[in-house]
Amino acid sequence: MVKGIAVSDSQMKIKQFLITGRKLPTKNEPNPGIYKMRVFAKNEILAKSKFWYFLKRQKKVKKANGEILAVSEIFEKNVSNVKNYGLVVRYRSRTGIHNMYKEYRDVSVCGAVSQMYMEMSGRHRAVHDTIHIVKAATVETPKLRRQATIVNAAANTKFPKISSTYRASSKGLRSTFVAGRPNTTIA
Repeated sequence: MVKGIAVSDSQMKIKQFLITGRKLPTKNEPNPGIYKMRVFAKNEILAKSKFWYFLKRQKKVKKANGEILAVSEIFEKNVSNVKNYGLVVRYRSRTGIHNMYKEYRDVSVCGAVSQMYMEMSGRHRAVHDTIHIVKAATVETPKLRRQATIVNAAANTKFPKISSTYRASSKGLRSTFVAGRPNTTIA
């Protein structure tokens, strides 16, 4: 079986979490500021780990000196239609740190992030842990930048049916073993 975007087993099961945390109160600072962060991870434990990873670098708050106030998973409101997503990504390669903008079409932002992780590991040999999502947002069709996304986002896009399997009209006409190979070409 060929793996691809349509095959759900080949994609990572990424979830979106909203994590709220703060620095522990001290005598000098009895009411420290509260920080909220949207994190993409496989589970809640990895999401908390990513939260502390970013908070330590951005606000100088370590896990030992801080506390998590709330962790909640964010669910997409409407997953019945395909939307365009723009992702700003920062990743570390063998040569240095690179910023990148990528566009994907999916029914949810988690699906788009999953596609991004798969593509980055395949095309750029980027390790999952070195990829940081800076921003993830929906993009309107006229504002798309990447040609591959623009082609698939057009309203009149059609995908031809290149093969079809002919089936028996009723169960009685079906046979387990057939002498000839099935004809899958459209005549």
